[in-house]
Amino acid sequence: MTTTHGSAKWQGGIKDGKGAISTKSGALSDYPYGFASRFEGKPGSNPEELIGAAHAACFTMALSLILGEAKLTAEHMETKADVTLEKVGDGFAITSVHLALTAKIPGADDATFQELAGKAKAGCPVSKLLNTKITLDASLQA
Repeated sequence: MTTTHGSAKWQGGIKDGKGAISTKSGALSDYPYGFASRFEGKPGSNPEELIGAAHAACFTMALSLILGEAKLTAEHMETKADVTLEKVGDGFAITSVHLALTAKIPGADDATFQELAGKAKAGCPVSKLLNTKITLDASLQA
């Protein structure tokens, strides 16, 4: 159907090395990442925040599709994906993703909204890709 790409460059060791990430669209172009931005909260990106952005975007688009199938249209949706990286055994693993959605959807009741949001969480391609626990808090605004 479609194939796109992202890329990464790296120089040096794990702690003193420097990397740069780029996307096909140019949204990121040689954007810095490294040990300090991944584990020490320093400026720069890291794989987990990119996965979070991708998951939030994918889930929100999937929900838009599912809402449309239910004859509903969102006035506004905003999703945050918290991606947790933890030491597991001798390495690290993404142990969970928590999606937090707030949405304003005229004509939707909370029960329908929760059901449709759950379908989007289970069905979006990034959710299917991730082999981790995925949770969701979905809040419908009046």
